[in-house]
Amino acid sequence: MSNNDNNVLQVSNLTVAFSGRTVVEDINYTLQQGRTLGIVGESGSGKSVSSLALMGLLPKQATVSGSALLNGTELLTLDEAGFRNIRGQRISMIFQEPMTSLNPVQKCGEQVLEMWRTENRERKAEGRQRVIDLFKEVLLPRPEKIFDSYPHELSGGQKQRVMIAMALINHPDILIADEPTTALDVTVQKTILELLRDLQRKHGISIIFISHDLGVISQIADDILVMYRGHMVEQGPASEILHNPREPYTKGLLACRPPMDSHPRRLPTVEEYLEGEKPKMKDETIAIKKETDRSPLFTVKDLTVTYTLKRSLFGKPLQTLKGVDGINFDIMEGETLGLVGESGCGKSTLGRALLRLIDHSDGSVSYRGRSLDTLSTKEMRALRPKLQIIFQDPYSSLNPRITIGEAIAEPLKVHRSILNNQSNPTTPRNTVTELMQQVGLSPDWYNRYPHELSGGQRQRVCIARALILQPELVVCDESVSALDVSVQAQVLNLLNDLKEHYSFTYLFITHDLGVVHYMADRIMVMQKGKVVESGTPDDLFNHPQTDYTRTLLDAIPRI
Repeated sequence: MSNNDNNVLQVSNLTVAFSGRTVVEDINYTLQQGRTLGIVGESGSGKSVSSLALMGLLPKQATVSGSALLNGTELLTLDEAGFRNIRGQRISMIFQEPMTSLNPVQKCGEQVLEMWRTENRERKAEGRQRVIDLFKEVLLPRPEKIFDSYPHELSGGQKQRVMIAMALINHPDILIADEPTTALDVTVQKTILELLRDLQRKHGISIIFISHDLGVISQIADDILVMYRGHMVEQGPASEILHNPREPYTKGLLACRPPMDSHPRRLPTVEEYLEGEKPKMKDETIAIKKETDRSPLFTVKDLTVTYTLKRSLFGKPLQTLKGVDGINFDIMEGETLGLVGESGCGKSTLGRALLRLIDHSDGSVSYRGRSLDTLSTKEMRALRPKLQIIFQDPYSSLNPRITIGEAIAEPLKVHRSILNNQSNPTTPRNTVTELMQQVGLSPDWYNRYPHELSGGQRQRVCIARALILQPELVVCDESVSALDVSVQAQVLNLLNDLKEHYSFTYLFITHDLGVVHYMADRIMVMQKGKVVESGTPDDLFNHPQTDYTRTLLDAIPRI
């Protein structure tokens, strides 16, 4: 990073404050042509804010100081008209969530063409062909059809490729990728990272890649900048940061990722490293019980869930899709059964069908030998306290208008008539505050609202709400996928502690094979509605039997 002739961007003493409160302070780095700078840190560390400042996209109450030279142009003193000449032309950005970044009522091709039309409004036919050629370059299938498709008609990976095409249409000098793979499957994530590397080699662009996962950063970055609470912690070549980190925070970020070669009882956390501790991971390992040591809690036979895609004028199904296709398995009492596969393979559908949140079209589900298919609504309601679910997104899972204490207590009120028949000497408030302490939330937060909590804290609220009825089965539906790796480690430790204390049974649904390897006693791999392979984590990872499982394993980002 010493050749000044190749420097595309020079950032010096970048500081950002909101209403007098400093959120980013004294950030310094140099970006060279054709290289990738990885900026890594937890949510709230200032990664995105520091990059949005370069494009003039911060709200008006933000105060920005310092210097950011783009090939001699000072970005931080530009007015709005000046930034309009920069955005999309010299610096482009790929945002984290493509579904919210794309206009749902406008065709994908038109949205990309809109970026090009700012300078070339008259050449419509030429612009359409240019977009189609760019869709081919980012490896979108059927580019002519996707040009005329709406965002909801595309998969997550395809939408992200449209966003990449939109960012590249004007051949920018710098591409800022803000968590572009966080919500994607490991296989799609791998293809997006490979695509960015290929486009970088072809066009010579420089990339700022923002992520909270050092595993992902290791796959693409030449240099790494680590941020914590708005400050630079350390920076240097990727190999040096990943293999010889100097600072405790960086060491903690690396260590809290679930290991692929062992089953530690607890994952180390960043806080432990910041406090000067160095946790021992391999001295204690989880004793995984054999399937023969347990009795079945759930028995699933030939389970099929069919969706109707198209009906006739009179309601007769004309086109159907099997979301779950003839699955057979048992969930053993006290185990954690991992369920993995790409988006759309039927994982969440299976979990919801198991709890009768959606109806299945064929097969049977039995709980402790009792068929759930024949239960009436009233009988099923009586069984609900024993069967709970933790959803993926803690933001949309909580009612923003009620306090977290009320949210956790809500199941007690809903199932009051059932619980009145059981001996429960404590009041609901005492039960809630006791559980809040167990999941790592302060009882003083009882009257706080969801917006006052971080993502990890909200997920703890959702876990407490699911566990307050002391269920026997908890379905964790991608419950840690949206969390920072450091918060993820805390939540995984919490789930294991609660399982050990209350003898819960988990159905752990995820697309992250590293997480499921750590959590699960047994893993099932799903593809296109079917279970293609199952076994213990070590057997599955060391001796995969199908090409699909090998593909999933090969896509895991390893440092």
